[in-house]
Amino acid sequence: MKRQYAGAMTQLIESPLAEVHRALGAKFAEFGGWNMPVAYAGVVAEHTAVRTAVGVFDVSHLGTFVVEGPGAADYLNTRLSNDLERIAPGQAQYTLLLDAAGGVVDDMIVYLFAPDRVVVIPNAANSDEVIRRLKDGSPAALTWTDRHTADAIIAVQGPRSAEVLAAVGLPAGIGYMSFVAAASGDGPLTVCRTGYTGERGYELVVPAPHASAVWERLMAAGEPLGLAPCGLGARDTLRTEMGYPLHGHDLSLAISPVEARVGWAVGWKKALFDGDEAVRVVRRDGATRTLLGIKACGRGIPRPGMTVVDADGQPIGEVTSGTFSPTLKTGIGLAFVPPALAAGDTVHVAVRNRSEAFELVRPPFVPSHVMD
Repeated sequence: MKRQYAGAMTQLIESPLAEVHRALGAKFAEFGGWNMPVAYAGVVAEHTAVRTAVGVFDVSHLGTFVVEGPGAADYLNTRLSNDLERIAPGQAQYTLLLDAAGGVVDDMIVYLFAPDRVVVIPNAANSDEVIRRLKDGSPAALTWTDRHTADAIIAVQGPRSAEVLAAVGLPAGIGYMSFVAAASGDGPLTVCRTGYTGERGYELVVPAPHASAVWERLMAAGEPLGLAPCGLGARDTLRTEMGYPLHGHDLSLAISPVEARVGWAVGWKKALFDGDEAVRVVRRDGATRTLLGIKACGRGIPRPGMTVVDADGQPIGEVTSGTFSPTLKTGIGLAFVPPALAAGDTVHVAVRNRSEAFELVRPPFVPSHVMD
């Protein structure tokens, strides 16, 4: 569903859960062309609920498309960076689509259902471009189905997330980065043991007509467990505490996966993938910058676009993500700095016309519990 906003020149896409969010008093913001809930009770309270109990997010803005036909997985493996041969049907994989210069078109999760059926979930703003690039040159036998608005995606995240799923009759005992087909009272859905918070969690891919009913059952089952509805504001602070990159900030066409320290998502032994020649050169010659975490030594809060400087005030890098950490009660972020610097070193960031000291940190800033 699209809605025209007064004074706006473009239409924002509405989630299938939009009316549910309005009834909960959500505050909305534009995200990747979608009108999405950014907060309900407040970012800190929602962040804390996910770290200590459980939160539920609407992430239906994420793209969803299905590639089917003989050799679908083999074809995608010649285009995407990671090696799909590392996983089996029923497993998911984090991967990248690179351009010819080795920059990141997008990062995404690929779900391998079978050699002839793969589901790809890219970022909202890049979904159309990812499909366009991957379809270009694809075998004629493959079919491409865009389900970006046909499916909703509901994320249940936190140490009590398995209890919530069990309470509504959904399978919770699946391994990290695995998925299974399941059913709710209204129809089929897919339960994925994935997330973007650093906590044990699940993402449910639900046909849009059933999304509201599934959300309401999750909310009712989770209420005695401390469940809170959470917006994209808390999702951002949670992912920043883990050091997870966000496309458009820590990843982009101007950023190599080697620079962003996500080279682990590249199948270096593969013979071919988009951008392979360029990214292999960066790996061989060494990056001229590297992405590290920054943690405030004082009260400074870093924000994207702020300049990182040395002790003499000379620019040496840039902050790409930054926020106040509700868990650590201090400013944290991600920044590109010279590769000669390492965790434990001190840099400065120009914050509101003053220089604030930050310690370089190798993320995550807080322990990960995704494998719990």
